Amino acid sequence: MDTGKNIVLKLEHLTIKFGGLIAVNDFCLEIEKGELVGLIGPNGAGKTTVFNIVTGQYEPTSGTVLLEGRDITGWRPHLIAASGIARTFQNVRLFTGMSVLDNVLVSQHLRLRSPFLSAALHLPDYAREERHVRAKAMDLLERLELTPFAKELAGNLPYGQQRRLEIARALSTNPKLLLLDEPAAGMNPEETTRLMRFICRIRDEFSLTIFLIEHDMRLVMGICERIRVIDYGISIAEGVPDEIRRDSRVIAAYLGEGGE
Repeated sequence: MDTGKNIVLKLEHLTIKFGGLIAVNDFCLEIEKGELVGLIGPNGAGKTTVFNIVTGQYEPTSGTVLLEGRDITGWRPHLIAASGIARTFQNVRLFTGMSVLDNVLVSQHLRLRSPFLSAALHLPDYAREERHVRAKAMDLLERLELTPFAKELAGNLPYGQQRRLEIARALSTNPKLLLLDEPAAGMNPEETTRLMRFICRIRDEFSLTIFLIEHDMRLVMGICERIRVIDYGISIAEGVPDEIRRDSRVIAAYLGEGGE
């Protein structure tokens, strides 16, 4: 029966064990097209492990990852990226010795169609594709307000702009689903406010579905439409921000975490 849902990501009973440790236990989640969903929990709760399963860094002990109904469980990370999932990391991972433009261009190699021989010999079809890719990269930088830094070394950018560049690089792969792992890490309150507006804007402008991990509760509560909470790898709550704020299990899980 058609439920009318357009499910982009479906996680079915994901479990992963490292030796005797169950890092994630029977994790289930559905994310619909266009949603902005947050995943929160205390340190060590298993949040990044969930992301690593989705993006192919880890293969689950059991369970299934479905992207638009297609089983991608256990696929290699580059195949998952090519299928339409992009992510950023808690620690910025830019090519700091390369320009801002080149950082974006490198990430577009997934979409290149010209054979290696065409590139090696600089044949016309490769030259045309190279011009197209460069124009697309410059357009992306303009849309994300990074054009003034196009020739600047990525490592010389202010921290907030480095975060923005990392997201730009992810967007250059034309993802259906964007995973953001603690995008506000290391940011001051003013930078976090700008980031909140930025995430909402790119979700709408690029027709994205976004799944994010974040410890900054102001950001999570301010932009996420739905929030899942895990503790010791087990889901303990899900709901809209107001429900999560009042949930006694969530409050208990964060005791000792500074009230985050």
